[in-house]
Amino acid sequence: MLRVLTLAGGLMGAATVSQYPEFSQQYVQRMAGQLDALTLVVEDFDASALAAGLTRGEALAQMKGTEFLEARSDDMRRTFARHARLSEDYAAMQAADPLERLMMPHRMGDVDTVQGTWADFEPAMPLSVSGAVSAGVGYLGGWVLIAGVLAMLRWPFRRNGRARA
Repeated sequence: MLRVLTLAGGLMGAATVSQYPEFSQQYVQRMAGQLDALTLVVEDFDASALAAGLTRGEALAQMKGTEFLEARSDDMRRTFARHARLSEDYAAMQAADPLERLMMPHRMGDVDTVQGTWADFEPAMPLSVSGAVSAGVGYLGGWVLIAGVLAMLRWPFRRNGRARA
């Protein structure tokens, strides 16, 4: 029974993790679209600041005096920060091959992009090398996880190795 459970855990892990290469590719595609949209906003703001003879920082500093301007300044600061973060993550993910992306889940930290990708994601049969490697990693991880949980559950019921008098 325990072997069946660990096998099932391994298969569940394989099925789950084998989807990572496709999900990461769809994430990168969606991130590129997000980055394009943010780049337009950033470039437009910078062009307006330059036309007024200001740097980005100076233009942001002038956006005060009313509740709206201060809120808009905060919005733009968040936009600039998100643009910088996505630009860095996109460059790293774009430069990586699918197997290297297995080691980069931290580069998929933009919540809006993850949610959008997940909403549209449809699992597929992994027929690539990266899909096979992912499935193998997932199988091993699922097997180890279930085996570990079962071992912890059985631990209190193990017999003491010492002979009883």
